[in-house]
Amino acid sequence: MAVSRADTSVLGRWWWTVDRWTLAALLVLIGFGYVMMLAASPAVAERVIGSAARGLLFVKQVVFLGLAAALMVAVSLLSPRDVRRLAVLGCLGALALTAATLAIGFETKGARRWLALPLLGTMQPSEFLKPCFAVVTAWMLAEGKASQALALGGGRQGLLAHPGRFLWPTAALLLLGVIALILKAQPDFGMLMVVVAVCLAQFFVAGLNIVAVGIVGAAGAALAVAAYHVLPHVRSRVDRFLDPAAGDTYQITRSLEAFGHGGLFGRGPGEGRVKNVLPDAHADFVFAVAGEEFGFIVCAVILALFAFIVVRGLIRLLAETDLFVVLAATGLLAQFGLQAFVNMASSLHLIPTKGMTLPFVSYGGSSVLAIALGMGMLLALTRRRPNRAELGA
Repeated sequence: MAVSRADTSVLGRWWWTVDRWTLAALLVLIGFGYVMMLAASPAVAERVIGSAARGLLFVKQVVFLGLAAALMVAVSLLSPRDVRRLAVLGCLGALALTAATLAIGFETKGARRWLALPLLGTMQPSEFLKPCFAVVTAWMLAEGKASQALALGGGRQGLLAHPGRFLWPTAALLLLGVIALILKAQPDFGMLMVVVAVCLAQFFVAGLNIVAVGIVGAAGAALAVAAYHVLPHVRSRVDRFLDPAAGDTYQITRSLEAFGHGGLFGRGPGEGRVKNVLPDAHADFVFAVAGEEFGFIVCAVILALFAFIVVRGLIRLLAETDLFVVLAATGLLAQFGLQAFVNMASSLHLIPTKGMTLPFVSYGGSSVLAIALGMGMLLALTRRRPNRAELGA
């Protein structure tokens, strides 16, 4: 249905102010999610659940992807002020639920990250913590910068009268510390890596000194080395990445074979074999299924879609004057791009394997809805705002 520029309804204003190219790219990714679940989930469901439930995973993901598209559009209707409020409430709720997993969550593969909810099945609350924490961090850093500007404008007396320039960034770091402790206890080092990396990127964009960035980077490298020596599962993954003979590399070997068999144009829809032998073919290794059945061309298109969303979002921020919007959108884009990179690079054996979903393409209700929440926030923040007061900027 055509929407006139003279339409002043909520949907009319939304249509002419939202980034329609980014929205289209995100919807195409959701479309790829439908295709990949149709390709991979029946074989996984038959192997794990039984032949009577071959379509169960697909039907569930169809519902989740439909809800994700609706959630993304609904959140993109919000003003930046409402996005900030939603993020604060979401961060507090997700943090409480993530902490609850340590007490009442159930354990899978040595990690306690999920809650069992009546009628809804399982949920990983830390997935929702990622986008909400990125926006909350942006708000705190923007408030700190605003306090710093007021302090500098008031001279020595102003510096004493506006302690917020230190308190807001400190609060962000303290919140990061609490989140890090909870994620370490689960344990979920992949999620922790993404959260810390995104937070560091936001501090850098906010004006963190390059020397401080170097110090933080060195500290992160030291912690990574310590994790290698202290945590057996981390050491095992790194050793198997550097030397395949050091342990079981079944999944990554099958993944690389799938890409090789797929070639340029793939074996064809439904003709892949890797989904019949890989336990996580519908989730962590869905990119390998795409490589085998649809070939390099389709994989390159998927990669281009992720790159387009990230690069276009960053380009749109060049003309943005609201520091909160810049920092929040930067965090959401960094999170989105980093998660996609980790998934695809793991499947291609470019980095040690890490269980992380491919946004909108992999199976997973919590992941899909959380990514939709983050991308809805991104679309809301990057909307053109000719009348900032009217749109609640």
